[in-house]
Amino acid sequence: QVQLVESGGGLVQAGGSLRLDCAASGNIFSINTMGWYRQAPGKQRELVASITSGGDTDYAGSVKGRFTISRDNAKNMLYLRMNSLKPEDTAVYYCNALIFSWEGHEYDCWGQGTQVTVSS
Repeated sequence: QVQLVESGGGLVQAGGSLRLDCAASGNIFSINTMGWYRQAPGKQRELVASITSGGDTDYAGSVKGRFTISRDNAKNMLYLRMNSLKPEDTAVYYCNALIFSWEGHEYDCWGQGTQVTVSS
């Protein structure tokens, strides 16, 4: 089995910064694309940023220039640095990863989510 565990959420004032971490663990042979998603109350879950195993990144237009996604392949870690936070960034943030086990199984894994609240 594999699992993702997020950390680093919290309450911050508008204009502030936070960093989210996501740790992957378990029977991991390799990890393909990883990403951060968020879901605000009453809204659908949306992609915030993604990063391939080779380091290519993609961002939602609403966060481009403010958020930075990165990963440490050796440590099976994913990060999201969030700067210039706005109240509309308030949401539960989820880590996602496509993980391959040593037996060749493919898992589309999700973390449990971490709350980010930005006050105005």
